Amino acid sequence: MVRRVALVTDSTAHLDAGETAHRGIAVVPLRVIVSGTSYDDGSPEVVRLVTEALLQGKSVTTSRPSPMDFLAAYREAARAGSEAAVSIHLSGDLSGTSDAARLGAVQAPLPVAVVDTRQIGMALGFVVSAAADAVARGADVAEVVAVARARAATIETFVYVDTMEYLRRGGRIGAAQALLGSAFAVKPLLQVRNGQIEVLTKVRTTGRALAELERVTLASASTRPVEIGIHHLGVPERAAQLAARLRQQVPRLERLVMSEAGSAIGAHVGPGMLGLAVAPTEVRSTGA
Repeated sequence: MVRRVALVTDSTAHLDAGETAHRGIAVVPLRVIVSGTSYDDGSPEVVRLVTEALLQGKSVTTSRPSPMDFLAAYREAARAGSEAAVSIHLSGDLSGTSDAARLGAVQAPLPVAVVDTRQIGMALGFVVSAAADAVARGADVAEVVAVARARAATIETFVYVDTMEYLRRGGRIGAAQALLGSAFAVKPLLQVRNGQIEVLTKVRTTGRALAELERVTLASASTRPVEIGIHHLGVPERAAQLAARLRQQVPRLERLVMSEAGSAIGAHVGPGMLGLAVAPTEVRSTGA
């Protein structure tokens, strides 16, 4: 039985730096390229740079970490005394990050299990936190993987964007869907489903879209004990108002966390985005 399991994730999990340091979670950053210059995802300064670049119509793209970036994290885990690692990442349909993690694992000096959560953002963060709880309880690799997969399967993620143009540019949503939204001036509400970003509904105004975002979040939470994560890009007041309403209305809210979206996510959703992850806390793993 493996006695010590290391955890590795990527920067789209949006985990607090204090939490990752305290729990020994290694975070490998994605990269964002602004007008030809590459930056590591993760810092508020880069988020501001990306937001300004998007508003100015500059070229903004993202790239996955390299396999060597992951290999370095796995080697560090081995040096620290871990006997195995579980590497937990955003949806493989949205990024090649989990593929890079698997390639890095080939040369790793310890066994590595890679988990594609089919999620993104704080949904991924909630999965990693659950895995960290399992590691703290002394779980082995198989149990940590089972916990991560079970938690990921229960989380629902909803996203409001002012426009689908940024998602279209990055290839994260179909050109036909993006064109439909632009042609009819509708405000889309999106959902992460089966690892992909899909249109949940379309309404005519921002107010109606935000009301629908709140409604589907409350319906998802229902009367279950849940954690909720709120992302925003450039609209902190809007996010804070929504958080206040959810704190009043969700009957069994155990934790609500809010943060600005990182630059790697922000590059694909654009300013004005609001995203919510609803994560039930009573989850049973059914095996690896």
